[in-house]
Amino acid sequence: MNSILEKIFKLPTRQKVTVWVLVLLAAALAFYFSLIKSRHEELKELHVKLEGLQTQIQENRKVADNLPVLQKEYNQLNAELEKALTELPNQKEIPSLLTSITSAGKGVGLDFLVFRPKPEEPKEFYANVPVDISVSGSYTNVGKFFKAVSEMPRIVNINNVVFSDIKSSGNQTNMKITCLATTFRFLDKKESENDKKGK
Repeated sequence: MNSILEKIFKLPTRQKVTVWVLVLLAAALAFYFSLIKSRHEELKELHVKLEGLQTQIQENRKVADNLPVLQKEYNQLNAELEKALTELPNQKEIPSLLTSITSAGKGVGLDFLVFRPKPEEPKEFYANVPVDISVSGSYTNVGKFFKAVSEMPRIVNINNVVFSDIKSSGNQTNMKITCLATTFRFLDKKESENDKKGK
């Protein structure tokens, strides 16, 4: 090492300056690659993260600005859910619903011959609750009964309507009607899980 330094000191001034410039450049490059470059890469990564965070802040601001609209939509969906819940009763409300159907028929003057609930038919999140109905009365009263059932707050479908024993006396036509009334109810989570296990 000393011999190298002696040789450098013996060189003309111009060459000495060149050698020292090269040594300083080598030291600067080593310093740059060992410290500054890694910091520069780190700084780039931080800039990318900062841009991502700024984008997220802008998106969050848009959501915050939209909050009243979203709150209104949420309230509307809750109101629709409440309405759906009134249209699809739970297990406890089925007997009162069936009583309402018979009351609607008796209220318009029909005689109930058969009112037989059948086994429920579980679906994905609800169950069909079918009831065999047989009534007798005037044609007008049957129409009033069907109208009363259609205006109930709960969903009740009337299917398989069969007219029989049609008799006319004076201005009135009396008949016997058999039909299938189907209402629906929500299955709670436990019932849905049991139904899936059963399948």
